[in-house]
Amino acid sequence: MDLTLSDEQRLLRESADRFVNETYTADHRRMIANDPLGFSMDIWKQFADLGWLALPIAEAHGGLGGGAIEIGILMEAFGRGLVTEPYLSTVVIGASLISACGTETQKQALLPKIADGSLILTFAHSERQARYDLAKVATTAKRTPDGWRIDGQKIAVLDGNAAGQIIVSAHIDGGKIGLFMVPQGAAGLTSRDFPRLGGGRACHLELRDVQLPADALLGDGSDALPALEVVVDRAMAALGAEAVGIMQTLLDQTLEYTKIRKQFGRPLSANQVIRHRLADMAMQCDEARSMALRAALMADAEPVARSRAASGAKAKIGKCARFVAEQSVQLHGAMGVTEELDIGSYFKRLLAFETLFGGSAHHYRRHAALGGRGVHV
Repeated sequence: MDLTLSDEQRLLRESADRFVNETYTADHRRMIANDPLGFSMDIWKQFADLGWLALPIAEAHGGLGGGAIEIGILMEAFGRGLVTEPYLSTVVIGASLISACGTETQKQALLPKIADGSLILTFAHSERQARYDLAKVATTAKRTPDGWRIDGQKIAVLDGNAAGQIIVSAHIDGGKIGLFMVPQGAAGLTSRDFPRLGGGRACHLELRDVQLPADALLGDGSDALPALEVVVDRAMAALGAEAVGIMQTLLDQTLEYTKIRKQFGRPLSANQVIRHRLADMAMQCDEARSMALRAALMADAEPVARSRAASGAKAKIGKCARFVAEQSVQLHGAMGVTEELDIGSYFKRLLAFETLFGGSAHHYRRHAALGGRGVHV
């Protein structure tokens, strides 16, 4: 298999790395942390101008027709900068769900707006009792003479405060799962906003007697669960690439710190035990990168193979990420947990990665249930 990047992919990586290095400084992150949105709308518009918001959208709907590899390249760069813009919720998940489930009319109406940056989306699916099981949805959607009535609660909705439209999952006729476009500020919709660990914001939603028109349902009413599984597996591959970018930054910063930090008249990096730790961190980064790439390469495979690759990556990268983050903090000493250094922020983002769509333990079990022989650890 040829894993060499194409010219277009190399240009994407170079432009993303350059943009992130120039824009996402420590001062920028501190400023964004106090923003009510949790990100910069000006930078979001720059994403649109660069074509990043259109990357995975089909050309027929105003996009560039990119795939999981291109998304992974971009997300790894985002990890290095601790980017908080709602790319995962809007583009990786939201646009993909519309592409997979929406009617042609809905695609033409919504996808170009995502591509040009005028529409921010989020996906409200997680519920307290679900425990990462995509099929467990207690929220209900009942038909009415004018359309639909939705009742239920959703938790940990990424970027819900900034979204113009919220894609809400609910049980419809016959136990099927349907996806509904709920506008921000709809009557009966209440939210509780809070900061996310590692940057950005999320919210809990409550829907009480939310009335929607008939065309709020994405698609023709077919069960959306298969599409949800595909999109979430792709999202986990993207998150894995982001985690790799974070891990690589922690390794680079720790390596630099141990070269300049002296104890007993010599740099920390002169000690053999420190070199061994740094070598272990580097190996964990390489293993995580390989797993993230495999998940991206398998994004279009048949369902079992795709899901096994996604769960294997999520489980393995979660373990690698915790090791790299803990070693980085320890090798920085007390400075590793202060606000003066970025190490603590990167550590928190990796903790958040572990909880999104299920932690390592959950995905070890899922991988085994899908017929795998286990993930080498």
